[in-house]
Amino acid sequence: MNDTPAATAPALPPLRIDFVSDVACPWCAVGLKSLETALARLPDVAVDLHFQPFELNPQMAPEGEDIEEHLTRKYGSTSEQRQQIRAHLRQRGADVGFTFTEGARSRIWNTFDAHRLLHWAGLQSAQAQRDLKLALLTAYHTHGRNPGDRETLLAAVREIGLDAAEAARVVDSGEFAEDVRETESLWLGRGISSVPAVVINEKYLIQGGQPPEAFEQALRQIAAEAGQA
Repeated sequence: MNDTPAATAPALPPLRIDFVSDVACPWCAVGLKSLETALARLPDVAVDLHFQPFELNPQMAPEGEDIEEHLTRKYGSTSEQRQQIRAHLRQRGADVGFTFTEGARSRIWNTFDAHRLLHWAGLQSAQAQRDLKLALLTAYHTHGRNPGDRETLLAAVREIGLDAAEAARVVDSGEFAEDVRETESLWLGRGISSVPAVVINEKYLIQGGQPPEAFEQALRQIAAEAGQA
């Protein structure tokens, strides 16, 4: 009888997922919830999720801008077109468990401080960063709060159980500003010009707020190629 233990295969590294997004972006909320729905259907696929900063409006003033004026100026869309898009967004959000409240998003705000705080949360843990991301998306798109406002940011931190005093220090000090700018430049340099952009293993790009089935299919294929499935 051979008592030598059987050799075990080395553990495969998880798929790295970089979720490039902005909390001001409604499709980023759809994309995140769709991605999470897909991952729940793939319990055997290990992932390492990182949230990366992208500012849709990096020059936005602190007082923000009326959303109707902003969208008209930026995209040339009509009121009827925007109503159709909002209705579509509400349905797509409902399909994946995210609530877009009609009229809540009345202004566009500067989100740089939100990205600084998300960077800080990521230093605490991947779960903390994910939870803060979702809390800020919800604060803005569901409750209509300014995601760049100090009190909104700290309320989101308290909601997910992080250290609000330390978060206040980060917000007030301007810490991680250079880190965020460098990371934004990195992704712009890699060709990311719209969000959400989901980059898997620094090789595969899934663009936009895709439905869960699209994420699931892509992740199954990539996982199989990586030997996870």
